[in-house]
Amino acid sequence: MKTKSVLLGVTGSVAAYKACELTRRLIDNGFKVSIIMTACAEKFVTPLTFETLSNGPVHRDMFLRHSSNSAELKWDMAHISLAKWADIFVVAPATANIIGKVANGIADDLLTCIAITTKAPILMAPAMNDGMWTNKVLQYNIERLKKAGVHFVAPKIGKLACGDVGPGALADVDEVIKAIQVILKRY
Repeated sequence: MKTKSVLLGVTGSVAAYKACELTRRLIDNGFKVSIIMTACAEKFVTPLTFETLSNGPVHRDMFLRHSSNSAELKWDMAHISLAKWADIFVVAPATANIIGKVANGIADDLLTCIAITTKAPILMAPAMNDGMWTNKVLQYNIERLKKAGVHFVAPKIGKLACGDVGPGALADVDEVIKAIQVILKRY
């Protein structure tokens, strides 16, 4: 069986640090992992952390030009090439913002462009305050994405970054990995 490729999208949630553990554990489980970070994610964890853990570049810019030779620049449409590379696209943590954008077809950064471009299955692991999680508009967006075939790992109930206790804490890394394995067996 070929090694499966996980494209991991990290968004601007305090739970972004848990994506570091997810990256390491996916690699330990034999997956190839490539990371996309939103600008807001970089407020919580640096790209260097993910580059070190994944032993590869972090993708952040939709319009980056690559060069292996200073005289020759190669144009790589990352939202296309990464969308094709992935066997599964995982967004962990998935914020209310990203869920809303994808549910409504808004593609204004690399992560959201890939979400609407990829033919790979998409798995979202939400993490947010309980007030956001229980918001009717967010729940509507989640149901809309589920109907479109997007998979979700529900957040757990626990102590949240703000000190509140309720639903919204990122699911355990083991649960996210199990969901990835189950989804990949179907495709």
